Amino acid sequence: MILVCHTLVRHSGMAFGQTSGPPATGKQIQTLLDLLNDAGHIDFRDARGPMGFNQKQAGGRFTRDEAESFIEQLQVAAELGATIDATSDKGPATRLPPGDPALESFTDQQLAAEMQRRGWVVLEP
Repeated sequence: MILVCHTLVRHSGMAFGQTSGPPATGKQIQTLLDLLNDAGHIDFRDARGPMGFNQKQAGGRFTRDEAESFIEQLQVAAELGATIDATSDKGPATRLPPGDPALESFTDQQLAAEMQRRGWVVLEP
């Protein structure tokens, strides 16, 4: 006979499968899909590995915050001519192509100043 004490089961307050925020707008989803297409992906499922999408996101379902975060990542990567690779050992990261001539003409200080101007926090390695 198995006895289960229901008082020991903890409930997180969120039902299984429930999102943690309001769903992304249609405009956000379309913007995200357009940016993914520009980055060489066919659809959300195709971008699942490189972008680090979970199963829900690979099906095109995002919260507003998730969509905004991915849109920002893709826009920054596009500006820098970089690719996003979430499959690396260090987790989601933006990698520059080797020898990018557009960026080689700038000093580290100039690049750091531009990133700070855009609201990023920049630290020396």
